[in-house]
Amino acid sequence: MTLNLCVMAPNRVVWNSEAQEIILSTNSGQIGVLPNHAPLLTALDIGIMKIRINTQWTTMALMGGFAMIENNQLTILVNEAEKASDIDPQEAQNTFQEAQDNLNQATGRKQTIEANLAFQRAKARLEAVSASPSSAYR
Repeated sequence: MTLNLCVMAPNRVVWNSEAQEIILSTNSGQIGVLPNHAPLLTALDIGIMKIRINTQWTTMALMGGFAMIENNQLTILVNEAEKASDIDPQEAQNTFQEAQDNLNQATGRKQTIEANLAFQRAKARLEAVSASPSSAYR
């Protein structure tokens, strides 16, 4: 039994295939999605999504959005998404360090909010590329 997973960003379809299991980062924590999941509409947080196809796990960084589950179809609309395989690990580490430094040096409310968002995005990209297939939940 499988789910059809479709991940769409404003300018492209990022992912469109079947999967056996999906783990999402929502605004209220992580949720696992298996075939025959109850219908659900949820907001997604900036974070990673884990996708299991047969016995292989893949990760993707999601930059916030919404997920709708209905009739073994999981549709995800995101602001931006990147497959872990498309992320350069060294660049992700450098961006994370820079975002962390900017957050620590932020002054004022607006600058702190912007620095925090940049930090969350950089952290999600680094987590996606650092996540090993064996670390995914079973």
